[in-house]
Order: sequence, then C-alpha cells, then structure tokens
Amino acid sequence: MNRVAITGTGIFTPAEVVTNAELVASYNEYARRWNQANAAAIAAGEAAELPMSSEEFIVKASGIEQRYVMNKSGIVDPGRMAPKLPPRPDGELSIMAEIAVDAARKALDRAGRDASSVDAVICAASNHERAYPAIAVEIQQALGIKGFGFDMNVACSSATFGIQAAADMIRSGSARAILMVNPEITSGHQEWRDRDCHFIFGDVCTAVLLERVDNDVDGAWEIVSTRLATEYSVNIRNNNGFLRRAHDQMEPRRDMQFMQEGRKVFKQVVPMVVELMTGHLADEGLQPSQLSRMWLHQANKNMNDMIGARVLGREPTREEQPNVLQDYANTSSAGSIIAFSKFSDDLPAGSLGVICSFGAGYSAGSVIVRKM
Repeated sequence: MNRVAITGTGIFTPAEVVTNAELVASYNEYARRWNQANAAAIAAGEAAELPMSSEEFIVKASGIEQRYVMNKSGIVDPGRMAPKLPPRPDGELSIMAEIAVDAARKALDRAGRDASSVDAVICAASNHERAYPAIAVEIQQALGIKGFGFDMNVACSSATFGIQAAADMIRSGSARAILMVNPEITSGHQEWRDRDCHFIFGDVCTAVLLERVDNDVDGAWEIVSTRLATEYSVNIRNNNGFLRRAHDQMEPRRDMQFMQEGRKVFKQVVPMVVELMTGHLADEGLQPSQLSRMWLHQANKNMNDMIGARVLGREPTREEQPNVLQDYANTSSAGSIIAFSKFSDDLPAGSLGVICSFGAGYSAGSVIVRKM
C-alpha cells in the first residue's frame, strides 16, 4: 500500500464580515417588526412572541464573535434576512466552483504543484448548489485537471470523509494526487430569523492536496490512519430536497433551512466523538498524551472544550486545541481544515495530531497525521 500525505492546504475567505453586534441589531429589528405585526395573535395565545438576541447570549452559547459571508447586505437587512446571491448563467463558473478554485490554487502553490500533477477532485460539502453535473467536475475543468471528480455530502464531516476517500484511492494506486475541496456557503441554508441559531454559521472554502509519497516530504503530514462513524439522527436536519415538488411542498417552510435540537446534539455527539477518537488512537497503539495537537470541528467552543478534556483527561491548552470559530463561526466541514491549515506549520517533524469532525448524520471522522 502506498504512503499518503497532505502536502498543501488552502483557504478562501470572503471579503465581508458580519459582527455579532450587526447580527443582533438586524435580528432584533426583524423580531420587533414580526411581534408588532402579529400582536393580536400573540395576545390571543395563537402565536409565540419572538425572543430578542444579544451579543452576550451568542458568545456564551458558542464562543463566536463574527463570521465571514459571501453577501452581507441581504443578511443584515431585517426585511430579507438571507444572502443575496444572483443566479449565474449556465456557461459561467458557479459560485461554489469559484471559491473552490481559489482555495485549490492556494493548496497547489503551497505544495509546489500544478494541476497537471492532480488526478482527481473531490468536492465535499454540506450543501451543493445543484444535483448535477457535479461541482467537482466543474472545478476539475476550471483548473485544467485531467482525470475525474465527484461530489460528496456528509454534512460537517464531509472533509474528513473526503480525506479518507482520497487517501484510500491513493493507497490502492487508483490515483497519485487528489484535491479535496470544501466550498461551504452555509449562509444559504442558515435560518437568520431564528434566535436560537441565527449566529451559528459563516462562509469559507478550504482545500487539501493529498499525494502519494515514497519518501518523507519536509513539512508534509503523513496520513497515519483514518476512522469514520455514523449514527442516524434527525436532531440536525435540512428537509430541502429534490422531492419537494413530488411532495407538493414547494412553499417555503421552516424545515427547509438548517434545524437542530442543540441540547440533544451536544449530549449525544460529545460521547460519540470521544469514543471515536480514543478508540482510534488505541487501535493504532497511541496514547492521547502523544498528541501534539487536535484540530476539531469548529461548531461550538463549549463542545470542543469538553471533547478535548475527555480525550486528554485534562483541559487542553490553546496550543493543543486551537480554535478559529471566534473569527469564522461554524463553517461546517471546513472548520477543522481551517484550524489545521493555520495551526500546523509550527510543529516539529515527528509530531502527531488528529483532525476530527462531527455533525449531522450523526457523522464523525478522525484522521491521525504525523509531521514529516
């Protein structure tokens, strides 16, 4: 079996930022207008008054302080509360492909490679703007890559599942180098009018170049082992599927956007992820104390803190478990890759780390890596 390493990563970050203060101001104005328009129904007990949000509530609940978005004006408009992203002609590069190409080129540059060395593209993301043709094939064409591409969706675990898929193909010899990209325009499926989740998501795109390596490559991260797990749950859900027309459900409904039972998710996902990570390490003959760093899914600081403490048996330091969600918010599958890309170069050769994701499904992925 061939050895596989991550030789390059890239991040596309949108130009626009929405702070918690801006988000709270827009949501509270929307809620005020809604409550005023529905005052009679609220008084009669036929409707519930929308609660107000606050910066303190957001930071305490999540640790998030701001988020990058592809379009700010539509999100902070109390009369719209959704991004404004005009449709593009069929012959024009799609918005997901556009940001993926940017991140992919950065990953290639970082690895010192060009498109001619890549055999395949995997577009792994929590949402895809169309069912077909695959966004990955569009990215492949835009980059000038010969070979193949395909899309995959495992919600917030899409990147780790994509890494395993790419690593397995490279190990078996069916590809020599694969670009795995995560264009996450989460602002599109976010429900900005729901106080309990209006602050969660942000937009970004990450890219990882995985290659066959016959010898150590200075600065690269060898894939030691991967492990995936899924358990069916409806506690994180989006019902906006292609069968809506067949169900006579083309009208807008709350369940067509992101929905979650946050308390249940926290209670059920934490032990699942801890068991996956500790079991994965044990199967490889490794102890948690041997880890130099953990790059966890960036969804909620409280959740990450608890997972880190249970895995290590103590509270992790900021260096051992870096967070980026205070700046990026939850970027679905891209979060752990942002953390890995930004906080991995400083570690010496021989360092061990784990890239871990978890989310809807439930799904969880663990990737043990070693610095070359």
